[in-house]
Amino acid sequence: MENKKSFLSTIWVFVTLNYLYCDLIGLMDSSLLKQYLTGNVDGLAINENFLLYAGILMEIPIAMVLISRVLRKNVNCWTNIMAGTLKTIVMIITLFMGSITKYYVFFASIEIATTLFIVGYAVKWLRQKEV
Repeated sequence: MENKKSFLSTIWVFVTLNYLYCDLIGLMDSSLLKQYLTGNVDGLAINENFLLYAGILMEIPIAMVLISRVLRKNVNCWTNIMAGTLKTIVMIITLFMGSITKYYVFFASIEIATTLFIVGYAVKWLRQKEV
């Protein structure tokens, strides 16, 4: 069971790094950077509330790195299923917001595939009988 916990935690580290690096590259995109500096990106106001919600969304995969290691099996599986599903849905929705760039589609594809994998892995683990 510890190997499954460690594996899920590691996968959450992987997807978190992809989220963060995609955001970092977005700051290097001069057209987006100009919009960030105005506080409005493709019609979306980057204000205190937006940043709070973005922080909460990013805290989910960060917290899952720890949560995946400490929760017992059933709660762990369900938490991974819920977090993975939520992050998958959010990433799919973001593909339909604002202007799409090649690098964003690249990272979003990896992130969606990874969170779907997490959900599938957790479902499979949940169905396994402990010996």
